[in-house]
Amino acid sequence: MTTMTEQATQVYSVFIRATPEQVWDGITKPEFTTRYFYGTKIDSTFEPATPYLSVAADGGETLVDGEIIESDPPRILRHTWRSLFDGETAAEPPSRVTWEIEPQESGVTKLTVTHDQLEASPKTAAGVAGGWSYVLSGLKTLLETGEPLQG
Repeated sequence: MTTMTEQATQVYSVFIRATPEQVWDGITKPEFTTRYFYGTKIDSTFEPATPYLSVAADGGETLVDGEIIESDPPRILRHTWRSLFDGETAAEPPSRVTWEIEPQESGVTKLTVTHDQLEASPKTAAGVAGGWSYVLSGLKTLLETGEPLQG
């Protein structure tokens, strides 16, 4: 896993033994996201200009909201991101998340997450800095083993 620590742009990459389609499903289907993405389900049609929501798995509060900017399954997903779980982060302007899925050799896929446009959102930048490595590790473990990172 690689990390660029520049606060305004954070880049994380991971290689996963899975097809691009499996990785796409892993980042877009609630039955996967609830098992590695802090117990949240992603709610979206993934059509441009539609909402992107990260909702507590129990159907409770929306923790992240945004809007789909670009969606090209299973290659790229780009959306805005506004953290709502804290009053200070909710008051900041939205940032942007890009998921890039690239097939590699031997059944491996490279997933790169770029979280940028964080210049005016320092609380969000600090909050997501440690989170993306955990999320991507959880996705990799789930897709490769069928089990979540933590039981």
